[in-house]
Amino acid sequence: MHEKQKHLYVGVDLHKQHHVAVIINCWQEKLGEIKFVNKPAAFSMFLLDNDKLMEEGLTPVFGLEDVGGYGRALAKYLADHGQIVKEVNPALSYAERKSHMTTQKSDSWDAECVARILLNKLNHLPDAKPHDLFWSIQQLVTRRNALVKAQGALKNQLHIQLSHHYPSYKKFFSEVDGKTALAFWKQYPSPLSLDGVSVKKLTTFLLEASNNTCSVKKANEILKLMKEDGHTAKRTSRNT
Repeated sequence: MHEKQKHLYVGVDLHKQHHVAVIINCWQEKLGEIKFVNKPAAFSMFLLDNDKLMEEGLTPVFGLEDVGGYGRALAKYLADHGQIVKEVNPALSYAERKSHMTTQKSDSWDAECVARILLNKLNHLPDAKPHDLFWSIQQLVTRRNALVKAQGALKNQLHIQLSHHYPSYKKFFSEVDGKTALAFWKQYPSPLSLDGVSVKKLTTFLLEASNNTCSVKKANEILKLMKEDGHTAKRTSRNT
């Protein structure tokens, strides 16, 4: 018996909420399909349902694309329970779908394409080995990138709003989003809020906000720049 005849091939199409598995034999005949929820509590039932389709003497081989994402928990569960789990490159299953004259698009067909790749390239596919450490690092990097992107977006919004009220705002502080600058924008969001504020009062505020780094020179500079910018407040006019 050829090595490939000793297995049944289970391709799994992975999703955030649920997975779809399709089982084929070595002649690419579809034997069954299983849909199950993407949570560890459902994985044991998935294995039981899968066993019902197994023929005596044959062992299942599971193929998953995204073992570091949506398929991580399933891949780890299967590996921990002694199953053969292979990682299938998404480019291979995509090419398999494209190779057919009638292009289908469904979870079932996607899972079957994964199973076909599993069968055809069994000896060349790497074992799926999800590592918790690598996964944790990946999550941290993804989170950091999201925070950096969000911070950049907020900074751009701040620039836009400040340009409406303080045309020379970039000359006020060396860093527009520094500690002292943010304290100033919060306390004095527009030139109107600085009306009647003396140099002494502004100096006192800046000294406290900057831990005594800023001085009366900075207060005078800000008031001078604001005066040179002119009146930036918007007024509503009514037609009489």
